[in-house]
Order: sequence, then C-alpha cells, then structure tokens
Amino acid sequence: MVISNRKIEAWFVEDLGHHDVANDVPGETTGALVATEAGVVAGVDVATAVFEYVNVDVEPTVAAGTRVRPGEAVLRVEGSARGVLRGERIATNVVGHASGIATRTREAVDAARAVCDGVRIAGTRKTTPGLRGLEKRAVAAGGGDTHRLDLSHLVMVKDNHVAELGLERAIERFRGRASFVTRIEVEVERPEDGRRAAEAGADIVLFDNLSPARVREGVDLLPAGTLAEASGGITIEDVPAYARTGVDVISLGVLTHSAPALDFSFRTG
Repeated sequence: MVISNRKIEAWFVEDLGHHDVANDVPGETTGALVATEAGVVAGVDVATAVFEYVNVDVEPTVAAGTRVRPGEAVLRVEGSARGVLRGERIATNVVGHASGIATRTREAVDAARAVCDGVRIAGTRKTTPGLRGLEKRAVAAGGGDTHRLDLSHLVMVKDNHVAELGLERAIERFRGRASFVTRIEVEVERPEDGRRAAEAGADIVLFDNLSPARVREGVDLLPAGTLAEASGGITIEDVPAYARTGVDVISLGVLTHSAPALDFSFRTG
C-alpha cells in the first residue's frame, strides 16, 4: 500500500471544505500533469492514488527516478470533470514536493559520485510529520539511501544519551535491549571518540558537525569493518569535500527539510 485512503480523505477534506462550488462541473474531461522545469520525478504513485480515490482513470507516463524536461507529462487522467478538478491540486502538490526532494537528492548523489563511487547519500528523520513515507520514497527515487525509516530500524546513540549514561554504558545498555539483527550507531563530536565507540561495540560511527579534515582524522582511527558516516549541517556544496574523507555515508537533512518543490502544471482538455 503506497498510502492509506484515510490520509487521502483527510487531504480532500482539508482542501474542499464544506461548500465546494468551483469544482462542481458536469461532464467528462482529460488532463495531464506536466513538468515546467527540469528535474527528477517522484510521488507519481501517490498522485495516482489520489485520482483513483475520486474514481478518475490514471496513467502514469514516467517512473519514479526519471529525469524530465519542461513540457513532459508525468501522468494523464480521464474521468469526470468534477473528480479531475478536485484531485488536480492535491496531486500537483504531492508530485511537486516529492520531485523537489528527488531532484535535490540526485544533485547530492552526482556530487558524491564525481569524487567517490562508493559513498552513499542518505536522508534523515528530518521529515514532515505525516509525509515521511512520501519523502523517504522521494529520496530513494533520487538515488539516495533512506537511512532509518523510524526509531526501530536502528539504535542511534546520540549526544544526549552519552551525556546521561556515558559512551560505553550507553552502548552496552542499548546493545542489551536491541535485537541481534539491529545495528548500533554512535554519534561522536571528536575524531578520537569514533575509535572509542567502535571498540565499545558500535557498528557505525557518525561524525557529527565536524569539518571534512576532522572527519578524515576520525575515519583513519577506526578499526577495519566499522562503517563511518558524516552528518550535521552538510549542504550539497559540501558533499565533494566529505566524500573525500573516506566515509561510507553522508547524510543530509536538507534533502527533505529544505528542498524546493519542482514546478508542475496541471492541464485539462
């Protein structure tokens, strides 16, 4: 299931209000969602579900992750004019938002690949409440890694945990409570603490809010087999410098919390 009917219904309730007159148009019509700028498409699956909810026939014309040019249609619809007009703004907003994330992610992936083929670009949990599934799929459509989808996917020992429990004690505590299949990631703010975390049992070390030079210091100190991640205020422009440090993953909150929407236009008739 891409998205629940309950969520789609809530979107329609929010958008239509209690007395929708403008969209009460008789007859049948056709329409197309068209890109007005170049980018990477995402969210078409959710837009399809939106139109299906109002009994409009939908045909996606491109797959998620496809690069599109201005004037290219990403889906076409046919059905009652009332249904098409009621669904078009929600569908346009969803695809524009998701495609903006996918486009920003692809930019970051391309910047990393220009330096190192092996480093992954990942999203974070800095997503819009209620839209995490849409936004995480958009990151994947752009070629990025979704990182943890929720708190149950990975145990992350953060600075607040360390402040309360101490580094080694925090790792020991969470290791004892997690499933044997769950990885432990530890956030550190000093290069030397990365090795300390790995020796205490961390599977992944996250170097947080460190310069590329300091991240490289930390990576060089890690035991073989420990994954390294860089995060904390990293921009697209910063990606090449961090890709050169030897980390396995670069995670960026800007992929989801600051990506501008890609512009689309819905055209009927």
